[in-house]
Amino acid sequence: MAKISAWSRYGRHLILLKRIRIVGVIVIALAIVIVSIYGILHVRSGVNSERRELLRVWTEGDYESAYEISKAFLAEKPIDNFLLTVNGFSAYQLGISQINNHNTLYFIDKCIFSLRKALLNNHKDGRICYVLGKAYGYKGAEYADLAVKYLEMADSLSYEASDIPEFLGLAYAAYGDYRNSVDAFSRAFAQGEQPSDNLLLSIARSYIAMEEYNMAMSYLQHCIAISPDSKSIIISRLMLAEVYRTLNDFSNAENQYLSILNETGENAEVRFQLGELYSQLGDTTRARAEWRIAFRQDPAHARARARLNI
Repeated sequence: MAKISAWSRYGRHLILLKRIRIVGVIVIALAIVIVSIYGILHVRSGVNSERRELLRVWTEGDYESAYEISKAFLAEKPIDNFLLTVNGFSAYQLGISQINNHNTLYFIDKCIFSLRKALLNNHKDGRICYVLGKAYGYKGAEYADLAVKYLEMADSLSYEASDIPEFLGLAYAAYGDYRNSVDAFSRAFAQGEQPSDNLLLSIARSYIAMEEYNMAMSYLQHCIAISPDSKSIIISRLMLAEVYRTLNDFSNAENQYLSILNETGENAEVRFQLGELYSQLGDTTRARAEWRIAFRQDPAHARARARLNI
């Protein structure tokens, strides 16, 4: 019997989801911070020109300059809440814009360092908690508990960001708390907007991890029905086929693989999985034929090579 994995790819999936969502969501969050910073600067008398310059580069979206200027000021005033907040948010923006993962984590760590210090001075600032939660999400599954902690804090402080339930669901799932994951995803699903493909797939993954296969199949079928994205449909059908194989429904599993080939053309992974299915059924000849097709389509396909002893 095929065995459903623990779906440990949540860390990669979380990063993908964040990059898809980041433009719309973080701009709104940072706009609120900008307004607050602007207000702080104008209610204080004798605001120096350096802080005005920092505000200017920040509002213009020059996050590199905002990061460097705030960093320089922090050398003299290391616990200044305004400077820590600008520095942390600027580091976050720089982090998510990096191509190299090492550089991303460098700025994410700087973001976390500054915002954790800022939170000591203002522990009820939901905006800081919100960005901290997202920042910890970038650091991988081993930091998922901290992502949950700060996203929950932002939520409890009534900070309004429509993506908090979705990110909470992903963070819970990253360390195996699938029941809370589903609860959070359900909140995101109930917000009235058309659910994203990523949300539907994430809910399905959590149900699969809990071995609640009927619920998982429902969300996967919904994703197939509404998604305009062929990649999401392929992922849904692959997951659905694996569920069917777990339930020994081999005919429907085969139909899912063949549907992918009919709808989107040849696919090395699908051919490999068809080979796995036929091997599961004891049909070695058909299995090897599918593995050979997978290898011809993708000579670097490690599992196909292993099956063929190449």
